[in-house]
Amino acid sequence: MTTLIKGGTVVGPTGAAKADVLIDGETIAAIFAPDKSPQIDHTIDATGKYVIPGAVDAHTHMELPFGGTHASDTFDTGTRAAAIGGTTTIIDFAVQRTGEVVQDGLAAWHGKAEGNCHIDYAFHQILGGVDDESLKAMDYLVNNEGISSFKLFMAYPGVFYSDDGQILRAMQKARDNGAMIMMHAENGPAIDVLVKQALERGETDPIHHGLTRPQELEAEATSRAIWLASVAADCPLYIVHLSASKALEQVAAARDRGKNVFAETCPQYLYLTLEDQLGAPGFEGAKWVCSTPLRSKHESHRADLWQGLRTNDLSVVSTDHCPFCFKDQKELGIGDFSKIPNGIGSVEHRVDLLYQGVVDGKLSLGRWVETIATTPARMFGLYPRKGVIAPGSDADIVLYDPAGRTRISVETHHMNMDHSAWEGWEIDGRVDTVLSRGEVIASGGEYTGRAGRGRYLKRGLSDYLI
Repeated sequence: MTTLIKGGTVVGPTGAAKADVLIDGETIAAIFAPDKSPQIDHTIDATGKYVIPGAVDAHTHMELPFGGTHASDTFDTGTRAAAIGGTTTIIDFAVQRTGEVVQDGLAAWHGKAEGNCHIDYAFHQILGGVDDESLKAMDYLVNNEGISSFKLFMAYPGVFYSDDGQILRAMQKARDNGAMIMMHAENGPAIDVLVKQALERGETDPIHHGLTRPQELEAEATSRAIWLASVAADCPLYIVHLSASKALEQVAAARDRGKNVFAETCPQYLYLTLEDQLGAPGFEGAKWVCSTPLRSKHESHRADLWQGLRTNDLSVVSTDHCPFCFKDQKELGIGDFSKIPNGIGSVEHRVDLLYQGVVDGKLSLGRWVETIATTPARMFGLYPRKGVIAPGSDADIVLYDPAGRTRISVETHHMNMDHSAWEGWEIDGRVDTVLSRGEVIASGGEYTGRAGRGRYLKRGLSDYLI
C-alpha cells in the first residue's frame, strides 16, 4: 500500500522544510515539494505538524533483574509505551553476569523479546565477566549476531563490575573488531565505602543514594575510562547516562583531543534534582533513585548538560528506562537506601521532554531530532534504515503537533508502573500519529499496534568512528 503524508513540515538534523512524504509498503519511497507530490488515494493530513523520524532510544532495560527484583516493564508493555510516545526503535541490553556464558545471556534476552515487541528492537551486550571466553564471544556477536556494542561497569562489585585490566582487554578487543565500548562510569569500590559509612551513621533515606555517589566519583571514572580507551589504541568509548558537570568536562576535553569518545545524558538529569526529587519527604524520594544519581540544583549540572547537547559534547539523549513500582519494589529499600532498586521509567516521555527543550529555547528543532533519532541510529549502526526521513529508509515516522499539550501522569501513562517520575508535568507539544514501517500504530491518543510486530535488528558498526 502507498500512503502520502501531506502538508507537514519535515524536520531532520539539518533543519525543517515543508514537504510531503510518500510511503510504499514499509519504506519511504520519495519526498516531494508540497506542490509536486502525486495524487494518492490514501493520505495522512499533517497540516500544522512536524514530520520527524521515529525516535530511537538507545538505552533501555526491559525486564532487567536488579536488587532482588526485576524491571517492571516487559518487552510487551515497555515497547507499547515507547510507541505511544513516538519511539519506534529501542536498543535494550542483553545481560551476562560474572561466571555466565555471553551467548546464554543473549539467548535469554531474545527469548524475552521475540514475539512480544510492538516496535523494532536491537541489543547491546552487557559483559559482567571479562575473560578469554567472553572476549572470543565479542568477535562472534559482532560478526554473526549484529551486536556491535558492549557495556562494562566500573560500579556494582560482585555483579557487573570489571577492574581496569578487564576493561583494557575488552577495549583492545573492541578496537580490533570495530565495536563500541559503553561505560557505566562511577567508581564503585569508593562508592561502596561511602555507602557503608552513611548507613553506619544512620543515614538511610533515599537522598543519601545521591550524596554517596558524588560527581567527583563519576568524573574520576569517566576520566579513567577515557585514558584506558586511549591506551587501547583509541578504542571507541560511549559514556552512558552522564549526569554531572565534572564528568562532562572530561568528555569535552577528550573530544577536543580528537578522541573516539561520545556520551549520552537522560531526561532526568536535564530536569530533575537531588533536592526536589531524591530529597522528597519520607521515603517518597525512592521513586527517583537511579545511577548515576540526580544532581544538586544548587550547582550548574543541568545548564551544563543542555549546553553539552548544543555543542555535541553530549551526542544522544536516551532514557536508561529501568522502571520499578514503588510498592513492593522500591519499598525493598525502606530503612536502607542501598537496597532501593535503581531506575526511572521515561521511555514514553523522552520525545516530549526534549521537545520542551525546543520550546524553552535550549535546543533547535534540528538538534531535537538529531539527539532523539538520527544520532543514536548513526552511533549504533542502524542508519540510514532508522533515524532519518529519506528514500529507502524504514517508514518510521512521527507526526508531532506543536500546538498540542501533553500532561504526564500515572493515570494516563502506559508504562507498567504504579507512579510517574514526571507526575503533573505539562509539555507544550504532543505526539499525534506514529507509524512503524509504514503502519499507523498510534493516532490521536489511540493505540492500534500489536505485540509481536516488532522485528529484531542486526546492527552494523558506528558511523562515527575514525
